[in-house]
Amino acid sequence: MPEPTTEKPLPPGMVLGPDGKPCKVCTSFRHWKPALATREQARSKTVATGAATTVAASPTSAFLQNKRANCPPDSEELGRATWTFLHTTAAYYPERPTPTQRANMLTLLRSLPLLYPCSHCAEDFGEDIKVNPPNVSGRAELSRWLCERHNEVNQKLGKETFNCAKTDERWKDGPADGSCD
Repeated sequence: MPEPTTEKPLPPGMVLGPDGKPCKVCTSFRHWKPALATREQARSKTVATGAATTVAASPTSAFLQNKRANCPPDSEELGRATWTFLHTTAAYYPERPTPTQRANMLTLLRSLPLLYPCSHCAEDFGEDIKVNPPNVSGRAELSRWLCERHNEVNQKLGKETFNCAKTDERWKDGPADGSCD
């Protein structure tokens, strides 16, 4: 018979790192401070019952909306920055890369599962590229491959997918209306 577990359930969205501790870079920032949310809920109840005479700005919402510049990135910030880097790199990758450029791009992509700070994300990407090996044969192929990988991640996270026909517009040229010029 299995032994009963005494572990508390993790807050929603909290991910443990390989060391068994909460992993900040693996967890969305809004889940870092569950104690603040609990304090805010208690404060809201106090204000609602009239026990408090003033209503201060919510420390939870202020904390979450005005993340300090010196805080480490969370999984969402790191993910956005990584995808921005990868998509932009692909947008400027040569149409006809040399063997060295292909090898370097493969090295970059294959190093992500080994070096990416979020172990859960790294493992997931590593499994994905085993099933869908990177296509580094040219700029358009690499851009499409990355867009498809990004869309797979978005689907897992319940986010909208991106139209892969628009990678150049998003990551290189900007909209035709010139709004980014």
